[in-house]
Amino acid sequence: MNVPTWMWLATIGGLVGIIVIDLIVVDSRPHVFGPREATRWVIFYVLLAAAFAVFLYVYAGATYAGQFVAGYITEYSLSVDNLFVFLVILSAFAVPAEYQHRVLLVGIVIALILRGILIVIGAEAIARFTGTFYLFGALLLYTAFKVWRSHDEEPDPEGNGLIRFVEKRVTTTREYHGTKLTVRLDGKRHVTPMLMVMLAIGTTDLLFALDSIPAVFGLTQEAYIVFTANAFALMGLRQLFFLLHGLLDRLVYLNRGLAIILAFIGVKLVLEAVGATTSIPVPHISIGVSLAVIIGVLAATTVISLVAVRRNPALVLEGPEYQAELEAAAEGGKALADLEPEELDPQNPEPPAV
Repeated sequence: MNVPTWMWLATIGGLVGIIVIDLIVVDSRPHVFGPREATRWVIFYVLLAAAFAVFLYVYAGATYAGQFVAGYITEYSLSVDNLFVFLVILSAFAVPAEYQHRVLLVGIVIALILRGILIVIGAEAIARFTGTFYLFGALLLYTAFKVWRSHDEEPDPEGNGLIRFVEKRVTTTREYHGTKLTVRLDGKRHVTPMLMVMLAIGTTDLLFALDSIPAVFGLTQEAYIVFTANAFALMGLRQLFFLLHGLLDRLVYLNRGLAIILAFIGVKLVLEAVGATTSIPVPHISIGVSLAVIIGVLAATTVISLVAVRRNPALVLEGPEYQAELEAAAEGGKALADLEPEELDPQNPEPPAV
């Protein structure tokens, strides 16, 4: 696929324009982001991705449009794992509800910039060394194994290297001052928790990118499609956070479904590497088959999870979202009494005493 410079510039300019509009329309008046508003924005970003897929179909043909759709769905599904991370970080930093949308927006912009750098590096590595597919395939298979055995372990925001670096070298304050990133106190400039939490979200996402970017490269080798699939998935991710908040822990087998997807794409990458570097005949997995497997696994995972939770509501209590809310309440980040009954204990919805 020949991507001229003007298309790259137009795409990046369009993304910047959307971010600016988002800041003007949504964040000009900080407020609590409700499910109804989140639904409208999720639909908007999904339709935007669909329109881009149509553009690719007209401009480059069905093959590349199909690669984008498969990459977008894969990236979006893998990014759902990020929602648990966002929840833990927002709770750990006790971010006021009315500022959470701006925190996620800026954090995701940081993540998108860092992912763009990784995509350039990955595309260059693939162009120079066909054997890179072996490395990506092995990484995805190893990650699939880890994800299958894990149950969305909570990250430690304090363990973020960049956060530790900033705190050691810059004077910080633990109090929020609106949406200000820095504030002058007693004649000295302080960094606010608003800047720290944005850095935490943006840089922690980089760990997930190390898995998801090779996964999309397993579906297409076009850097432009990899970048746009990541961009559209990330841009709509923060609205999905507010839409699914309170429902995430009902997807109790999500990690198993994501592990299967990662393993499938890992095998696909290894097969392509074998076919490109040896004379051994190997089967070729088409983009249509890949798309069907990804959608099928996600649908099955969702249905099985919801059925399991209905039969055994106690499964929700094992999830990181419930535990994060408990910790936040204990630390004063959010009162348990403010939570919805179903977010507490499906068998005993009364909030425990704190």
